[in-house]
Amino acid sequence: MKGRVLIIAGSDSGGGAGIQADIKAVTALRGFAMTAITALTAQNTLGVHGVMGVPTDFIRQQIAVVLDDLGADAIKTGMLHAVPVIEAVCDELIARARGIPLVADPVMVAKGGHPLLAPDAVETLKARLLPLATIITPNLPEAEVLAGRPIRTVAEMREAATALRALGVPAVLLKGGHLEGNILTDLLVTAEGTEEFSSPRIDTRHTHGTGCTLASAIATGLAQGMSLRDAVIRARAYVLAAIAAAPGYGAGHGPLDHGITFDPARLPG
Repeated sequence: MKGRVLIIAGSDSGGGAGIQADIKAVTALRGFAMTAITALTAQNTLGVHGVMGVPTDFIRQQIAVVLDDLGADAIKTGMLHAVPVIEAVCDELIARARGIPLVADPVMVAKGGHPLLAPDAVETLKARLLPLATIITPNLPEAEVLAGRPIRTVAEMREAATALRALGVPAVLLKGGHLEGNILTDLLVTAEGTEEFSSPRIDTRHTHGTGCTLASAIATGLAQGMSLRDAVIRARAYVLAAIAAAPGYGAGHGPLDHGITFDPARLPG
């Protein structure tokens, strides 16, 4: 076991996304997962049926006691559903986590369409959280909100990712899964340039928690000392394998197989 990852996110009672997916992904990649839960959701493969926020003082306490004792080699944020939550988390990160790589997954809407970020919280997310991040991992709808522009092509993805970097984010992994077509394209945009990652689209509805899983897998790689590029490459390979092996649970968007083993030849180095 190598690499301590603190996950700051919401709980998914269905086990497919959120903290549950994060813990499974970190563990599958031989990291050590720690958590600060921001909200509880009553959720299954058909959608989110209820949300209960955790008091901000308790969110702060979870972060503080973990970092003050166990420490962290990387941090991943997910569902930060309201302005006070974003502010509390950012305050703790500034006070206790300077220099620790941060993977920020700007969660806004659940797979079933339920909003997971208050409309008035978008600007706070942009102003406070994104500048603290090492990398952000938005999907296309999230990137459209953050960049304030429609994204319908890979060229528009490049423009939006560049605009997001202008917000003070060193790196953007813009996920293109919402574009039509048989090839899925993600863009990694850093100060060094833009790299395109493409893979065949897997024909399945069982993709619940892919964003959470990918971000946590990247955080695990960073915690284990991998370069950002290599962490992204391994994380994508892991998520694609987990989607392909999805068990088919539930009547809606089912979970991945987080315990999957995958071909080491697909990994960097």
